[in-house]
Amino acid sequence: MSTATTQPSLQAALSQELKRELLLTRRLLERVPTEQFGWQPHPKSMKLGTLASHMANLVGFLEMSLQGPETDMLTRQAPPSPTDTDEVLRRFDLNGENLHKALGDVDDETFHALWTMRRGEQTIMQLPRAAVARTLVLNHLIHHRGQLSVYLRLLDIPVPAIYGSSADEGPAK
Repeated sequence: MSTATTQPSLQAALSQELKRELLLTRRLLERVPTEQFGWQPHPKSMKLGTLASHMANLVGFLEMSLQGPETDMLTRQAPPSPTDTDEVLRRFDLNGENLHKALGDVDDETFHALWTMRRGEQTIMQLPRAAVARTLVLNHLIHHRGQLSVYLRLLDIPVPAIYGSSADEGPAK
């Protein structure tokens, strides 16, 4: 007698993964000091405030991809950049909340369907929404989280535990 295990839907699995990753990301963003927003470790590097703002906005890409088969970036109004840490956190939290609401309304078929990002007539990218979730949101966010961890270390700000202990904290809870 075999017991079949039911796999969670792609939406459910992604939702759980996003909850965890957003929580870990927020822990880093909380430590970004407003007074250091203009700091950058190298002239070719993003400023600290720009990096934090970018991370807060990244979360919105998956929600944007779930709003229709394509998005024209020429018709989207970019919100103004946050000017302090509290504003970064509010935007990050709002984008995360909106993302989870949007995820609740989709099925796996939607995740496998293509989404196109364009700028007018120019196609910037065309990906299945599952790839948008993985590449544009999760991988991209994790990449910048590593970058932000280095920025915090260089500023002598304690780095929180992420996937294990950091030099400053025990394992993430």
